Amino acid sequence: MHDPHSLMFITKRPDVEMVSGKGSWLEDNNGKHYLDFMQGWAVNCLGHSNPGMISALETQARKVINPSPAFYNQPMIALADLLTKHSCFDKVFFANSGAEANEGAIKLARKWGQVHKNSAYEIITFDHSFHGRTIATMSASGKPGWDTMFAPQVPGFPKADLNDLASVEKLINEKTVAVMVEPVQGEGGVIPATPEFMKALRELTTQKGILLIVDEVQAGCGRTGRLFAYQLFDVEPDIMTLGKGIGGGVPLSALLCTDAVACFVPGDQGGTYNGNPLMTAVGVSVIEQLTAPGFLEEVRAKGEYLQQKLLHLSQKHHLVGERGEGLLRALILDRDIGPDLVEKARTNNPIGLLINSPRPNLLRFMPALNVSRDEIDQMIDMLDELIHQAPK
Repeated sequence: MHDPHSLMFITKRPDVEMVSGKGSWLEDNNGKHYLDFMQGWAVNCLGHSNPGMISALETQARKVINPSPAFYNQPMIALADLLTKHSCFDKVFFANSGAEANEGAIKLARKWGQVHKNSAYEIITFDHSFHGRTIATMSASGKPGWDTMFAPQVPGFPKADLNDLASVEKLINEKTVAVMVEPVQGEGGVIPATPEFMKALRELTTQKGILLIVDEVQAGCGRTGRLFAYQLFDVEPDIMTLGKGIGGGVPLSALLCTDAVACFVPGDQGGTYNGNPLMTAVGVSVIEQLTAPGFLEEVRAKGEYLQQKLLHLSQKHHLVGERGEGLLRALILDRDIGPDLVEKARTNNPIGLLINSPRPNLLRFMPALNVSRDEIDQMIDMLDELIHQAPK
């Protein structure tokens, strides 16, 4: 392995380098293979080395990589058209990360408040939510401890409780401009919003004349078995953010809104790489593959298959249960052994398993959306043995 001393330390990493990947599999510099059920934290929605994405990259790289955001380019327009065609939104702004898309949503909501709501600026968010790592999106997040990490926070983000409409209603006042919600709280522990809550939240925000923002950075782009998670609830939000899966592994995100909310004027929003043709060409390939006939039906079927396998595992080992939507799922453990299971799964020989523990009593699964049932079975068998071996 090469010496990583020049890299800034931001997290503990194992002493291996990942050198190649194919589908649901990664290989390190020692030749060891890993069954990848993290996929870059729900980023690689089509797995590693997807042929369509590679073709899009190669073709576009030979045309133009960066003409500057001062000009239109064909992939930028094509991807925007695809996203609006398959959603309830009319306008798209492209960025590089989910945090940037959410920062844009915050700016757009506040600008709309200046124009239409007497400069209202507060955006109600939720405990245990995660909206990104910029100062504003950290302030919007309800992750424990983040309120003091880089204090002072950006003001204007009162916190409600997910699936508790009364907790939202009591926070609404003349300063409120929007409610921002994850349809599934991924980093918070794979906690889905209920259909009843989402419908009631849409009714409440409409009644109060405030915006509904859905953060679909983790739950969007096919992850829940629908192209967009809000489509699970038969509601139409005003603003949506996408990241992770939209690029399938390349840095791409999007801010979408309806015509009624699109109130930016020149100078309000921008970014050096917004609408970069190399990235948006990949995004076109990703969305075309996700919307191909039968693809999302298969995601839903495999989500149900994974759910049943996790439930069986929970019953077998007397665990608490499982939860999630589509192929974003969690196994709820009976004790705080999540991090230990993650480590033992990775170091397992001869084949490693890559999973994630956002909370000590929970394991999260974010496989490629084209994962096979055999690979799900293999993951379950490996996890079964690891839980069996774990100290009681």
